[in-house]
Amino acid sequence: MRITNKMMTNNMMNNINKNKLSMTTLEQQYSTGKKIQRPSDDPIVTVRALKLRTNLSELDQYYEKNIPDATSWMDVTESALSTVNDILKQINTYCVQGSTDTLTGSDRSSIVQNLEQMKNQIYQEGNTNYAGRYVFTGYKTDSPLIFTEASNNLTYSITENITGEQIQIKNRVTDTYELDDFGSSTFDAAPQLVKTNRIQLSYDNLSNTKPSEIHYFKENTLGDVEEQLPPFTAITSISVTHPGAYKPAAGTANYIPETGEIILSDSVYEELRTSENMKITYSKTGFSQGDLKPEHYFDCEMTDSAKPEQDPIKYTKTKQQIQYEINYNQKLTVNTEGSDAISHQIGRRIDDILEAVNDVVQVEAKITEIDKRLQDTTLSDTDKAIYEKMKEQMDTELELKKETMQAAFEKGITSSTEEQDRVNIAVADLGSRHVRLDMTENRLSSQKVDFEDLLSTNEDVDMVDTVIKYNAAETIYNASLSAASKVVQKSLLDFL
Repeated sequence: MRITNKMMTNNMMNNINKNKLSMTTLEQQYSTGKKIQRPSDDPIVTVRALKLRTNLSELDQYYEKNIPDATSWMDVTESALSTVNDILKQINTYCVQGSTDTLTGSDRSSIVQNLEQMKNQIYQEGNTNYAGRYVFTGYKTDSPLIFTEASNNLTYSITENITGEQIQIKNRVTDTYELDDFGSSTFDAAPQLVKTNRIQLSYDNLSNTKPSEIHYFKENTLGDVEEQLPPFTAITSISVTHPGAYKPAAGTANYIPETGEIILSDSVYEELRTSENMKITYSKTGFSQGDLKPEHYFDCEMTDSAKPEQDPIKYTKTKQQIQYEINYNQKLTVNTEGSDAISHQIGRRIDDILEAVNDVVQVEAKITEIDKRLQDTTLSDTDKAIYEKMKEQMDTELELKKETMQAAFEKGITSSTEEQDRVNIAVADLGSRHVRLDMTENRLSSQKVDFEDLLSTNEDVDMVDTVIKYNAAETIYNASLSAASKVVQKSLLDFL
């Protein structure tokens, strides 16, 4: 076969271009640090790189955004619950102090003032928010747990569930006297301590419209299915100032709207005390600043008198879990609902303590006034005897009301302990979820490093190896140029 100069020149140019292309490819790898510059360079590397980059992008979303956001939410919640727990400890301490006999009237008033402020602070903690979202209100993150201002235009129809175990036994002092009774009473009947059975609703200052009925359920004979008994309907609405408010007739119950109490006769108490669940529907118009909002705790219906054109809004109490996706197909609940950690109970107990202390203060004031009147030298013997008889009965009333006050403080101790247990359970549940979140974060951190190593192995070049290959390619390229220069030195004219 005859080899012509043209053939040699073409082969020479092809070889030079191949060597130059090889050197250019290595130069690009050296300057960019990547194995390929475009998908067509190596489709397998490209496909693998796209998958790894997608995985890394998802990991970054979980690790750098979702998990930090979830952690911050849970930290804010935990801080608020810790504060509530500390306040409950202080309430418990004050109740222990208040239950002693050695306190003066000013000491008791100071304790009550502190308890009132602590109750308000507990409910204020329920309005804790993270990035403008309230953390204790479930899906309603734009709605606070408590009323931030008085709302006199709102009426709620509230359905509250109560068990028979929540029916309370409370002693009240009856047959008491006032200073105005002088001249109209012989003061022969001594004040008495009377046991009452009461259902204490979550709110006071309720509408006068009484609950029409109390639905109650009990276990059937099999012990595993609830049965609804005929609703109890013998309910009478009565004012707290009525002499018979706390003395319901046999087989009936008294509804006291001012205090938010339903007082049961003994026979009704015996019927309801073993019920598994009671549903009581009542109405409340007007709420004070700091009151817990009913929609976060109960099934209810809200009507706004300021917006008569607006239909009533119905709320159904359901479990509302805010979940963050923290890993592939893995979600974590980050919120704690206020109804699981902060209840109406502690506020109602403090209200009971305040009422009991005020009763004692009022009786002490009456006795002080009688002592002043007895010091009047112009007082007749008959009037003096009446005042002494009145004071004797009021001394009895004072002892009984002090006993009631101590019982209120003791119930405050029990309630604050129960509320601490409730908060501690919520904190423990939150802590277990926090631990799970930390474990997931650590695992994602390791996965992120692994995927970055895989991506680097797939895409990045070995710089040392690339430099060696580049130098070799450069040498080959220069050699091809040198060989070419020698091949093309002679032409056909040199042989003629």
